[in-house]
Amino acid sequence: MTTQPMPTVALVGRTNVGKSTLFNRLTEGQDAITSKEPGTTRDRKEGRVLWRGKLLRLIDTGGLDAGTENDIDTSVIKQAHIAMKEADVVLFLVDAKTGPLPQDVTLARTLKRMKLNVYLVLNKADTTGDQMTIHNKEWINLGLGVPMAISAIRSISLGDLLDLVHTELDRLGKQPTEPSEVEAVKVAVLGRPNVGKSSLLNAIIGGERFIATPIAHTTREPNDTLIEHNGKNYLFIDTAGIRKMGKGGKERQLDNEGLEKTKETVRNADVILLVLDSSEQLSASDRHLGSIIADSRAAVIVVANKWDLLPDKDPTTQNKFIKYIAAHFTLLTWAPIIFTSAKTGQRVEKLFDLIDKVESARHQVLDEEQMENFWRKAIVHHKPAKSKGPKPPKVLGMRQTRTAPPTFNLLLKASRRDMLHPTYLRYLENRMREHFDLTGTPVRINIELPRARASQQA
Repeated sequence: MTTQPMPTVALVGRTNVGKSTLFNRLTEGQDAITSKEPGTTRDRKEGRVLWRGKLLRLIDTGGLDAGTENDIDTSVIKQAHIAMKEADVVLFLVDAKTGPLPQDVTLARTLKRMKLNVYLVLNKADTTGDQMTIHNKEWINLGLGVPMAISAIRSISLGDLLDLVHTELDRLGKQPTEPSEVEAVKVAVLGRPNVGKSSLLNAIIGGERFIATPIAHTTREPNDTLIEHNGKNYLFIDTAGIRKMGKGGKERQLDNEGLEKTKETVRNADVILLVLDSSEQLSASDRHLGSIIADSRAAVIVVANKWDLLPDKDPTTQNKFIKYIAAHFTLLTWAPIIFTSAKTGQRVEKLFDLIDKVESARHQVLDEEQMENFWRKAIVHHKPAKSKGPKPPKVLGMRQTRTAPPTFNLLLKASRRDMLHPTYLRYLENRMREHFDLTGTPVRINIELPRARASQQA
């Protein structure tokens, strides 16, 4: 498994100096959540920067504030150190308006000891007066040379900063990558807080890419990692844990923003891994996630994680758990279930085969002959039932209109769509799943009336 080979730049600094704002500006997106609340960014976040027609890899890190005690802050520091060691160039961001704080001085010493290619970047230099402070002795005393003054929020001198980065990469013999679209299966990893999403991703990737702690809500925003497995690219996205909101103030605002980004990730995903804690009972948050996923166009795999923690397992335990999940996720009964342990690595490798299988099913194409044979046999087995009107409508045909997911039109001889009983579409979907390999993919069946079809063809 390898990440895309391209030069790497890491953004480091204490909390609230504008690293995420700069990340968003340079990657020309709004992927990183920005907030005045310290510690918003926790995991490393990666993006690609296009400059001079070439690409480089940019890593945003969490705030490196000295003296922190809890597990999350310790993990943030560890992740940032990993990013710095991977980086060809490190951009050390400081705040022009506050001057160097003790945390900046401590971090500067650490960076010098690590003997990295570090450039001091004076962010929030929004005015001419702010920009002139680059020559102040307090910045020079950090021992990292004269800083470059920028304003991420106002996009001041960002081109000069990128020119500096490219010059340094040239000096190091690191050539930015030619832009080309990398085809990858987008795999979103969803679950309520503390079900082991980040630990599962660490096990999949084979490294400590994500922060995984026993503290709920460690991940606040989606995080992307592109990896290769057996010659195929996968973009894994760790999403914020969704729970019933109970807190108020800034913490709730951040969680809500994370929820919206998670929903956006669901809309754009090819495959969704719904991660459950098999050692605990399913919760309302689990079911809420299931309803969000059921409305998506993505293939779905249910991952029963922490299977190693389930006591007294016997040969019937898995079947009982499958029935238990089906009873709670009635709209996802078509999703396969895999029992894993991120801690021990149990069945983690098999996830790739299952992802490939459901993604293939999602792009299933059935030809006209297959569809003709299917719908004729289906209506012989169970004739359409009426809903409204004097008699049941007549089926004139059925055809596939698109993939991802497989979508079909059922052509009826009727004046209104509601003349067909709604349960009949569910019957057809179930029959299709019996006859064709549609494992893990949603299936959409729309009612088409002759007049509507004629107008579409015209």
